[in-house]
Order: sequence, then structure tokens, then C-alpha cells
Amino acid sequence: MLNEILIGGSIATVSGLFGFFISKKLISSNFEIFTDQAKAKASAIENEAHTLLQKSNIKCQELEVEAMRHFESAKERAKADLHQREDVIIRKEQTFKRYKELEDTRINQDNVTIKAKLIDLERNEKSLDSLVVKYEKKIDEALHNIENCAGMTKNEAQKILLEKVEEMSRVEISHIVRKYEEEAKEEGKKRANYILAQATSRFAGEFAQERLTNIVHLDNDELKGRIIGKEGRNIKSLETILGVDIIIDDTPNAIVVSSFNLYRRAIATKTLELLIEDGRIQPSRIEEIFQKVSDDFEAGILAEGEELIADMNIGVMHPELMKLLGRLRYRASYGQNALAHTLEVAHLAGIMASEMGGDPILAKRAGLLHDIGKALTHDHDGNHVDLGAEICNRYNEHSVVINAIYAHHGHQEIESVECGAVCAADALSAARPGARREVLESFLKRVTAIEEIASSHSGVKQAYAINAGREVRIIVNATLINDDESTLLAKEIAKEIEEKVQYPGEIRVNVIRESRAIVYAR
Repeated sequence: MLNEILIGGSIATVSGLFGFFISKKLISSNFEIFTDQAKAKASAIENEAHTLLQKSNIKCQELEVEAMRHFESAKERAKADLHQREDVIIRKEQTFKRYKELEDTRINQDNVTIKAKLIDLERNEKSLDSLVVKYEKKIDEALHNIENCAGMTKNEAQKILLEKVEEMSRVEISHIVRKYEEEAKEEGKKRANYILAQATSRFAGEFAQERLTNIVHLDNDELKGRIIGKEGRNIKSLETILGVDIIIDDTPNAIVVSSFNLYRRAIATKTLELLIEDGRIQPSRIEEIFQKVSDDFEAGILAEGEELIADMNIGVMHPELMKLLGRLRYRASYGQNALAHTLEVAHLAGIMASEMGGDPILAKRAGLLHDIGKALTHDHDGNHVDLGAEICNRYNEHSVVINAIYAHHGHQEIESVECGAVCAADALSAARPGARREVLESFLKRVTAIEEIASSHSGVKQAYAINAGREVRIIVNATLINDDESTLLAKEIAKEIEEKVQYPGEIRVNVIRESRAIVYAR
């Protein structure tokens, strides 16, 4: 058994060795085949690469030849272009040389001509000087002959002539001044002072300072959030419906209502107060309260107008005009309440008209309605004069009322005593110290504009506004402006100020002409 195992193992070993040598021989023969094949492929690749290299060299030579051909062509074109440009430059240089030669020739000719003209001018000046001397000699001879004929010298004749003219002028001027000017001035001044004294002693108008903002007080600052509303809806609705600006800032327990329209601002203030009192601040409630307040205000201004007409005792007036009169309480001009100004004018006009023999009731009526158009300027286009005249014509007001509306701003001439009283009363009420106030910036602009207008005229040395801009004093050059021209200059400046400057009352234009002769005794 053991022998069989050994024999089997030996056979297996021999078989394995024999198989190993056979496989090694097969592998060796295959390797030689693969090596030959690889060498053949490598030789083919090398031949192909050599062929491609030769083709590339040929292609490079062709490209180099083509590039050289293009280069030579471009070089020839560049040379031709260069030669062409050189020819153009040479031609321009030749043209410039010819032009320069022509200009030099012309300049030389002009110099010769100028020198000749200068010589002629000098000769003419000498001739003119000789003619002037001859002319003066002739004048002296003529004056000497006249003096011999008249039996007096030139200075004596001038003196006698001036004395005669002065004597005749003095007599004429004295007669005119004595008969007309002094009498009219004294009587007019005395009468005007009397009327003004009577008017001012019998009436003293109240003055209430108008502001552009109203303050609405709050119980606590929590209400500010409710007024603003979610995402600002309430305050947007308030500003849209009321037509005002509502300012909510850090001021404790207060909000500010801002608007130039006093009537709208008053309605907005009352609406906010009622909304805060009610507590329900929402868009629908805002519209409801606003409508109620607006109706109450309309009824209130009509009642106020009716009360004014009854107090003034000026007869019957159309309800629409009475409503506009009541609305003047919510209108201001330069800080002066329009209704207070209207009442002042009405009272003063009535007093003046009665003193001058006019109709005081008609004067009061014209005074009440002279600024009625100011109640319409916020809602209609146009100035208050045209609007007031139109509304009064519509309701058949007296012609004196229409004339007063136009005349108090110079649009028409004064046609009656009552109209003159209204115009004077309007100027008095507007010019009364404290009646009107202005923002500092607008006041400075107005004063500067007045001084610039005065200074822009020729002959003016200095111009400065005084008396709060109600008078402008203008100092002129006495050698350039005479007495008659001073009066004309004052009128021209006053006319220009009327056209270009907006101002209350009137501005006095004072032109000062002064001539000084200064001599030192040594």
C-alpha cells in the first residue's frame, strides 16, 4: 500500500515536471512571435512618422514662401503709400510758402497805407487845432462887438437876464403856491387828520395772530398708535380725507395738524378731537365724523355771516355772500385775519364816508365785501379781486361795491366818496403796526428787491430801505440828475416796485439830490 502511494506520488511529480517544461517551451515560442510583431509595427510607425515629417517640412517651406510673397507685396504697397504722402506734404509746403509770401506782401502794403493815413491824420489834427483857434478868436470878436453894441459885458448881460427870469419866476411861483398848493395842502392835511382822529378814536379792531398749525392734545401717547393704525392705514385715510398734514413726533400727549388752509385745518382739528373722544378710529368712522363736522362748519359760517350783517345793519344780502363772509374767519393775509381786517375796513370806511358827506351804510357794505374774493381763492383759479367782483355781480351788488373791489388794488379809478373811504380804510388796516406779520426770509427778500430796483437806475449813488421796508431812500448824483429828473426817477422806481414786488400797504419812494461845494481857506 505504501509502495503504491509512493509510485503514484512519483508519477505525479514526473508528470508535473514534464508539463512545466512543455508550457515553458510554448510560452517562449509565443514571446518570440509577439516580439517580431511589435518590431514590425514599430518599423511601420517609424516609416509613417518619417513620411509625415517630410510632408510637414514641405508644407512649412510652402507657407514660408507664401509669407515672404505677402511681405514683399505689403512692403511695396507701404513704399508706394509713403512716396505718395511725401508728395502731398511737399505740395502743401510749397503752397504754404506761396501763401506766406503773399501775406507778407499784403502786410507790408497795409503798413505803408497805415503810415500814410497816420501822416494824414496828424496833418488833419493840426488843421483842426488851427480851426479851433480861429473859431475861438471869431467868437471872442463877436462877443466883443456885441458888448460894444449893447454897452455892457457878457457877465453883466447874463446877470441882468437871470435877475429878470428869477423875478418873473418868483412872482409866478409865489402866486401859484399861495393860491393853490399851500391852501390845498393845509386844508387837506387838516381834514385828513380830523377824519383819521375820528375814525381811530371810535374804533379799535382786535388782532388775532394766525398760525399755520393746530395742536391736538391727547390723554396718553398710546392714542398715537391707534391714530397711525395698522401699517399706517388710519393716518393715510385721515390725511386723504381731511386734506391736511398730520405730524406725529416725540412731543408728549400731542399731535400737530398742518395746513395753509385755515378752514380745512379747523375742520381737521375738530374731526380729530371727536374721533379721539369717540375712540373708534377707522376709515369708515373717519369719513362719517368728517362729513358731520363739515356740515356743522358750513352751518356755522352761514350763521356767523348772518350775525355780521345784522350787527352792521347794512340791509339784506344774499345767503351765499353771507356764507363767504363767515368763511373769511378762516383766511389770513400776511398773518392778518381776513375777517378781522374786513370788519376794520367796514367800520373805518363808514366813519370816513359819514365825515365826508357820503353814504356810511353803502361804505360799510363795500368795506365788508371788498375782499370777499379771498374766501374763494383756495377753491378757484384767479385773483381775489376778479373773483370778488364776479360773485358780487352775480348777486346784483351795488356798483359802488364793485368799484371798491377793483379800486382798492388799483384796477379801477375811484368813482365815489364811499369807494375812496374803503380804499383809505384798507390801507390803514393793512399798514397799522402789528396788523400784519411776515416771515423774516420773505421780509428780507422784499427789502433786498426794493433796494436792487432802486440801485439799478443810472445816476443812483445809494439806495436803502427803512421803516420796515415801507420807505426807500435814494441818493442820486447831483451832477447827473437835476430836480425835474429826480421827480421822474421817483415815479419810475415806484412804478417798477409796484410791478415786481408784492407788499402790504404802500411804499414811499424818497429821492434825495444834494449838491455840495467845498473850498478850503488856507
